[in-house]
Amino acid sequence: MLGFITTFIDGLSLGGVYALIALGYTMVYGIAKMLNFAHGDIIMVGCYTIAVFFASIGLPLVTILIAIIVCVIFGICVERLAYRPLRGASPLAVLITAIGVSYLLQSLAQIIFGVTPRNVVLFKLGTVNVLGLKLKVDTLITLFVAAAIMIGLTLFVNKTKTGRAMLAVSEDRGAAQLMGISVNAIIAITFAIGSALAAVAGSFTIMTTFEVKNTMGALPGIKAFTAAVIGGIGSIPGAMLGGLLLGVIEMFCNSSDLASYTIAIEFSLLILILLVKPTGLLGKKRREKV
Repeated sequence: MLGFITTFIDGLSLGGVYALIALGYTMVYGIAKMLNFAHGDIIMVGCYTIAVFFASIGLPLVTILIAIIVCVIFGICVERLAYRPLRGASPLAVLITAIGVSYLLQSLAQIIFGVTPRNVVLFKLGTVNVLGLKLKVDTLITLFVAAAIMIGLTLFVNKTKTGRAMLAVSEDRGAAQLMGISVNAIIAITFAIGSALAAVAGSFTIMTTFEVKNTMGALPGIKAFTAAVIGGIGSIPGAMLGGLLLGVIEMFCNSSDLASYTIAIEFSLLILILLVKPTGLLGKKRREKV
């Protein structure tokens, strides 16, 4: 029983990381109506930033803050240079551009840092005993910080003027413009928030894997996108639910004889849910005006 609870908590922690990444996907899709497949590589940018600055200054929290700032700048630049000129283009053109940006970032990282993974140990936290459960401290930190960020983001979107503007742009971009909302500014803010979340997720990833390489954002990015689709692409609560669900399933699979089939099980779950509910668990059908 204790082993089950420990695995479940570890799964929630991993799911929190997936949820943070999935929030970037779902916010961009919900507001800009595009799939930013370069989002996973923003994680890689943040991780390399952590590796470089941590080796220089040796202050983990300061390094993570710098990585968040760098990722926000990268996210805004990617939106401004690669996506904004295609605002009126077909979804296929935007999708191909996003894939191209992803490979561009990976290739630049390979040219600058090489293909050899860099070892980074931000914290040496060990374990703690909680009610008879032996839990990793980094797992608990990841879980609580991810939960706090998700709650804060929900309050930001629902309670602030900028958040309500984001909801307005998501519902009807044309009407939002008529009400004086700058759509370009709102989309840039959305990319900035998503990129900041990716940097935080990257720091949690380093705490688990202790290494950085140019392709490290690809698989977590795909899994987070899967989580966003499972929860309902465009739905913030759906991204959270999908990320947590995927993390728990992955952790239980990895702790059993199904470890070799973990990825297959995750994507089979995606197919099954979409067959039953095409909009995802918390997704809503949208009426398109013609």
